[in-house]
Amino acid sequence: MALYAGIDCGTQGTRVVIVDSERGTIVGEGSAPHRLQSGADGAREQHASDWIDALVTAFHQAASDAAIDTQQITALSVSGQQHGFVALDEAGAVLHPVKLWCDTATDAQNSWLLQQLGGVSGALAQPGIVPATGYTASKILWLKQQHPALWARLHTVLLPHDYLNFWLTGERVMEYGDASGTGLLDIRSRSWDRHTVELIDPDGRLWQALPPLAAAQKCIGTLQPEAAQRLGLRRTVRVATGGGDNMMAAIGSGNIAPGTVTLSLGTSGTLFACSETPVTDENGLIASFCSSTNRWLPLICTMNVTSATTLIQTLLAEDLTGFNQLLNQAEPGAEGVEMLPFFNGERTPALPHAQASLHNLNAVNFTRANLCRAAVESATYGLRYGLDLFRQQGISAQEIRLTGGGARSAVWRQIVADVMNCPVVSLRIPETAALGAAIQAMWASALLDNPAQQPDALLQSLCQRFVTPDESTRAVPDAARHQTYETHYQRYLKRLNTTYPEVAL
Repeated sequence: MALYAGIDCGTQGTRVVIVDSERGTIVGEGSAPHRLQSGADGAREQHASDWIDALVTAFHQAASDAAIDTQQITALSVSGQQHGFVALDEAGAVLHPVKLWCDTATDAQNSWLLQQLGGVSGALAQPGIVPATGYTASKILWLKQQHPALWARLHTVLLPHDYLNFWLTGERVMEYGDASGTGLLDIRSRSWDRHTVELIDPDGRLWQALPPLAAAQKCIGTLQPEAAQRLGLRRTVRVATGGGDNMMAAIGSGNIAPGTVTLSLGTSGTLFACSETPVTDENGLIASFCSSTNRWLPLICTMNVTSATTLIQTLLAEDLTGFNQLLNQAEPGAEGVEMLPFFNGERTPALPHAQASLHNLNAVNFTRANLCRAAVESATYGLRYGLDLFRQQGISAQEIRLTGGGARSAVWRQIVADVMNCPVVSLRIPETAALGAAIQAMWASALLDNPAQQPDALLQSLCQRFVTPDESTRAVPDAARHQTYETHYQRYLKRLNTTYPEVAL
């Protein structure tokens, strides 16, 4: 029996799956939570040491769940939340709490960097991606400006999944897909963009701190003694490059060729596809990341999905079942109740300091059910805008594969199908990032054993074995409801433009 582990270090916690490659099944799962530190200035930070503790706890849970001898595990791979900034000194100590993807305290630094690049058009020309406030680049500039003593000790820039790889192997390396989310990578050549780097730091410290880059199908090393001991694994266990959570979720949802779109209804919302070439729009709203399959991963991110619906659920003192019952009681359009769900600012459109608001309330429509419906619909409209951008760039959506907590709601799945006018389906294994990491570990390990294999064909074969749509969750669009939602969606865009005319959608 050949076993592989997939690790997903997310915002809320770490999840581990152990996969039997011969039977094509997950045999064990485990999870452990993370603490989040929030500041009124938009800061969202975590301690990197908490990730290691969560990894160890979740790994032992998964091994216990599988009832296996961990000595049978051959290789593992790590998926991690994108854009976080882990600053290491020469000895490998973390210099500052890790600023996360959802941290908006560096908006001023991002605005400065974008201006220096020549605005959206300049950034699209070089490095090919428009830096957003959540990206790593502005966090690096923030550290330089706010903590010069720490900056003087900076030796290595890593992302969250890279830091776990460093703890596992001692190697300081970054993979192309996750690296493209720093804002410092030339996404066309897959190399560090010296011009952008020197705008932040012309003295060379940052350039020297950027780690070497590795292709997605590589193994970067084997386990260090401490990691092997704490996880109960052999030191010969291989560690693949890993990648960003969206890149790994693409693999774990079988989104490795054009035609399929993955939509995550998680804390934030993500919409991404596979492309053979970089994809950009003139406004720079599509993030043209590199994929972890040596292609490109055009992506749209919105900041308020289940984070928004959970706030409404808490406000109404409802459990998830009660929330979904209320959601189902309301008609499409929530009797005119409109919500701009920007409780955490917004990335698409770029409104990092926006605030949530309710509109069109009256004595009749101000109900618990309509409030739930408005939250879900508005979150979905934000993602619909992203899908429209994709379609304008020639990205077809023959099927949308849903992931994230919101995808467990049959009502929400149908709303997505009706709003997007596209069939949607969830997957039998919903932990797509962790599964994608396990598949990548199998892929990289197999290629290391037999370099003559064709990488794309091998990855496609692995995804066919492990990624299966759950047909019981399939929802197809209803023509009449789609027309109703088209009216409500246009009303939403008008409200957004009226409230925030600077976005000019």
